[in-house]
Amino acid sequence: MKEVSSRSIKLMDGFWKKRQDIVKNVTIKSVYDRFFDTGRVEAFEMKWKKGDENQPHIFWDSDIAKWMEGVALFDSITPENEEKIEHLIDLIEKGQEESGYFNIYFTVVEPEKRFQNRTEHELYCAGHLMEAAVEYYRLTGKDRFLKVMCKYADHIEKVFKIDRSAAFVTPGHEEIELALVKLYSVTGEKRYLELSKFFIDERGKTIEHTYGGFTDGLYDQCFLPVREQETAEGHCVRACYLYSGMADIARIYDDKELKNACEMIFNDIVNHKMYITGGIGSTHIGEAFTIPYDLPNRTAYTETCAAISLAFFAHRLQLIEPKAIYAEVIEKVLYNGFLSGISLDGKSFFYENPLEIIPELRERDVCIKEKPHSPITERLEVFGCSCCPPNVIRFVAAVGENVYTYDEDTVFVHQFMSGEASFDGMKITQETDYPLSGKVTIKYEGPAKTLAVRVPSFCEDIENENGYVYFDIEDGMETEIDFGSPVYFVESNPLVHENCGRYAVMRGPVVYCAEEKDNGKCLRDICIDSSAEIREEYDENYSLPVIYLKGTRRKKNHSLYYKKSDERDEVIVKMIPYFAFANRGEGEMLVWIQAK
Repeated sequence: MKEVSSRSIKLMDGFWKKRQDIVKNVTIKSVYDRFFDTGRVEAFEMKWKKGDENQPHIFWDSDIAKWMEGVALFDSITPENEEKIEHLIDLIEKGQEESGYFNIYFTVVEPEKRFQNRTEHELYCAGHLMEAAVEYYRLTGKDRFLKVMCKYADHIEKVFKIDRSAAFVTPGHEEIELALVKLYSVTGEKRYLELSKFFIDERGKTIEHTYGGFTDGLYDQCFLPVREQETAEGHCVRACYLYSGMADIARIYDDKELKNACEMIFNDIVNHKMYITGGIGSTHIGEAFTIPYDLPNRTAYTETCAAISLAFFAHRLQLIEPKAIYAEVIEKVLYNGFLSGISLDGKSFFYENPLEIIPELRERDVCIKEKPHSPITERLEVFGCSCCPPNVIRFVAAVGENVYTYDEDTVFVHQFMSGEASFDGMKITQETDYPLSGKVTIKYEGPAKTLAVRVPSFCEDIENENGYVYFDIEDGMETEIDFGSPVYFVESNPLVHENCGRYAVMRGPVVYCAEEKDNGKCLRDICIDSSAEIREEYDENYSLPVIYLKGTRRKKNHSLYYKKSDERDEVIVKMIPYFAFANRGEGEMLVWIQAK
């Protein structure tokens, strides 16, 4: 299966064009400014000395690298941003050692500990710098940054694979596995591909050192050789970056054993460990997967980067085999679990994305000085660990890569976005306002092919074959399809104990939520009538309608306990897209709601 890169797709209008414009015109500058304010940009000058303030952190390289990559993934670059990137490349080139090594922290803070501490993100940072170099080269044709990163990759190969002189064998935080495949894709240098395979093959042969307090091997996915792993374990971002790398190697080497492991792990995530939003990570402890069906709402960790990493994994599996479930999961992430991580104005972010907020409970442990962990209730412009903001930039910039794949006979349409795609002698134009409506018009130019269009799972009226409907198409043909945009109710497996007796409201692929701003406090007391008429009202802020549902709630009673009464107040419940929660100040929020 072949990929259609985001560079071959130009979004014309609609939901994702609007989001891209916000990120391109607002988010890129906002994130850079915050990184400048916090010393991340200055750190690349490598002037810090012991005793100075603002000591560089072990992952600052990666924060800036993802910003550079995000800028480069758009189809054009402003002179101002190009100047910023060229300046950063100057500093990287100047700071690179003759051996090829480059890392801010281990150059100016602990140079004697290079490749000695597996937990300290060296290879993770290297990977993100490599990905940035690849995309900057693809955009501009300038290869200076690419050559610098190839030199670093050569050094890593020597240290880890040839000399085996590092104190560890595989990365503590996976990511370089993906980057080396991309480096191979633009250079043709197979050693980089083989180095990626080396890191994957070696993982789990022994349980390597990890952070104190975590179960050996599970936290960083080295509890078994990767081909023997069947379940998703440990830190979610680390995990899904690894699984993405595994899927890359499985596809390129036609490794059926590795492919089977990827499929079992993916199925474990989707069937046991994924929120309805496409979010993953049930606990802040280790930012990790827990046991099957453990999906608490108020304390859901569901890191923005974790949702993005799941989409990366699903996308790579889709390149191996076009199963509708992969596109469904990507769609969940696109419209819900990752998109909630950025504010509507593009300036602030959530690291965590809970499915329920009760602000008062954040201060419930009044007798403890150091409060237990609880998700923040309003987005911030920058974090101490600010991996999510630049990750959002690069994900939105490249969102088009999820739309199409193809082989010799068939072009698959997995996602629905208004725009033009030109690839391999073919041109496809989509006209749609999805997910506002389910109407999609596809115009095709090129040799005769089969067109396979995914039918979203909420659409029950269109007969399909394994989630796709097939058309024979020729040059100049136009195909129209309407999936509808129904409002419907979803329930979860009763083993997800918190959701028993509760339902999620969805419209098309979009999860909705209720907020205190519209419905008052005690949202958990509301019971909606799922059989009553549903009213929709378009809201420009969301590019989607808000939903009004009839419901009831108990009459106010100031007693702590009282006899049951059947008297209830009738209410109209307003629900907004989940991705837009907490854009109007702090307050309660609820996804899973009572219904009759």
